[in-house]
Order: sequence, then C-alpha cells, then structure tokens
Amino acid sequence: MTETNDQVQSNAVPAASDVPAAAEGQQERRGGRGDGRGGDRKGGRGRDNRRGQERDSEWQERVVQIRRVSKTVKGGKKMSFRAIVVVGNEKGQVGVGVGKAGDVIGAVRKGVADGKKHLVKVPLTRHSSIPTLGNGRDGAASVLIRPAAPGTGVIAGGSIRTVLELAGIKNVLAKRLGSKTPLNNARAAVDALNGLRTHKETAKERGISLEQIYS
Repeated sequence: MTETNDQVQSNAVPAASDVPAAAEGQQERRGGRGDGRGGDRKGGRGRDNRRGQERDSEWQERVVQIRRVSKTVKGGKKMSFRAIVVVGNEKGQVGVGVGKAGDVIGAVRKGVADGKKHLVKVPLTRHSSIPTLGNGRDGAASVLIRPAAPGTGVIAGGSIRTVLELAGIKNVLAKRLGSKTPLNNARAAVDALNGLRTHKETAKERGISLEQIYS
C-alpha cells in the first residue's frame, strides 16, 4: 500500500468521542418503536447498556493524525482514510490504535477499537510521574522519557505528549531522538512506558530487599 501526502485538515476531523455517541444514536433509532414496546421487551438489557456506557466513559480518545491513503488495484487506485488514535483512562493505561476505512468516522471507530486491544499498564508515582528513566524504540523512532519533580508538567511534543497525557502522567520530560513520524513516535512512547518497573518490582525480580536497591 502506498500513502499519499494529502493530509486532511484539522477542521474536517471529527472528535473521537463523538463516534460512539453517533453509533448509539443509530441503534436507538433502529430499535425504538412508537408504541413503547421496544424498551419493555428488552428487559434487563437496559441496565447492562448503562453499565457498558459507564465503563466506556472512563476512556478518552484523541485523534493524532488522519491521512488519505491509496492502494493500487486492478482498476486503478482505491482511496481510503487512515486514522491514528490514542486511547487512555488517565489512570495508568494507554494504547495506540490505527484504523482504515472508506470514511473518516469509520477509520476513527476502528482506531479506537484497535487502541483498546493494545493497552499497556504504566506504573505511576504519587506525584503522577514515572518511577525511572525509560527508553522506547519503534522503527526509526526513538524516545527518551525521564521522571520530573512536581509542578514540572508534561514537557513533550507531538504524539508523545498525547500518549503521556492520556496515561495520566503530569510531571515528565520526554525527547524525540529519531524519526518524526507520529505513529512510530507514539508506539515508541508506549514501548518506553511498557518497559517501566517500580523499585519494588525490580527488587522482587532480582531477589533482593528494597533497601539494597536504594543503597
């Protein structure tokens, strides 16, 4: 597949949070009836749907990039859209997903689903930072992440900043050392966060006491 250099303008990109709401609205229009029998017939499913919506409300989605890509087929070129989406709950879980579809909304929806399939757990300190230094790499992209003191904020840019914010990190220093590609940088940041370990976990893996780690 070959990708063109045409990038969709930001004002044409819908918010990722609007996609599930639009899908739910279509389901209600299809299933609802004017006589009021539709809701009664489902019974306890209404409670299950509300619980599912509460779980989904914990997650936040941000669209990093949407590009128009093309695939050369027998009849010519087939145009589609590729969406890069970062999904996180700001409580130590974050993932990066990619979706492709013939329309922007479908690509974003697939990207959100793909991001939730590739979640990683990030250890956070009491000051909403990371316990140790982290290095991540994906393709030609390399990312360096360092812990920071309280009040520093998120010192990062591009897709790396989006990943760190949705992971719940509020005090951190990050630097891109390789490629400028948003997808590779986002995945490199996730790789760096996935390799982090707390001092307690490190001591347990090495079979030593926690005091020996600090000595």
